[in-house]
Amino acid sequence: MVREVFDSVAAKYDIMNDASSMGVHRLWKDEFVSSLQPGRRGPQKCIDVAGGTGDIALRILDLAREKYACRDTTVDVVDINTQMLSEGFKRFKKTMYHNTPQVSFTEGNAQELSKEQFPDNTYDLYTIAFGIRNCTSIPAVLQEAYRVLKPGGTFACLEFSRVDNPLLSTLYDQYSFTVIPLLGTILAGDRNSYQYLVESIRKFPPQAEFARMIRNAGFKTGKDVDGAAWTNMWGGIACVHTGVKV
Repeated sequence: MVREVFDSVAAKYDIMNDASSMGVHRLWKDEFVSSLQPGRRGPQKCIDVAGGTGDIALRILDLAREKYACRDTTVDVVDINTQMLSEGFKRFKKTMYHNTPQVSFTEGNAQELSKEQFPDNTYDLYTIAFGIRNCTSIPAVLQEAYRVLKPGGTFACLEFSRVDNPLLSTLYDQYSFTVIPLLGTILAGDRNSYQYLVESIRKFPPQAEFARMIRNAGFKTGKDVDGAAWTNMWGGIACVHTGVKV
């Protein structure tokens, strides 16, 4: 089901995200990557999972280069969906990183990464943005993230989450279940896929529960409050969770 959904929306995924979030998803991604400061302490080996369209990888490489003059940070982009990876590859063909060792694209399952391609204790930074909620086993994804990170490496997840203000929550629900599927019909000719994406957001664990899942995988997090184990964006519409491999 998930593979079929993303096959369907791949070509217009970013356009649809712009329309459904009024462009705000770009600000969230900018803030997400900026908070991680890739390249600040020298070159980092990064893996971006469920990152098919390449927008997080591109932000990581651009920030490392522009802010820290780092041209040796690398990103391995992994996605289960070939169509999404194709979109990301096309995006990178327009950049200075194309055909360089700084970026690679690999088809892979977040819940069961190839140990040959992705050995234990390999990466400094693991990112996953708006992808983990579409995985059938979140604990399996977290366990794989823990496995491939080096000791001291950072797990960072940007995902839709639970809105804490009742009025905002009601307005957001009405917008999500009426406007977003309608935009899916108008812009992508695919209401059902976007209906699925909205429903998957509602099924994702709230902030404190997801933070406990991250700790259960072995990571160390901050306290279970906004600004520590997680950081809410726009009242919790989106949220960044981080953990460190110990």
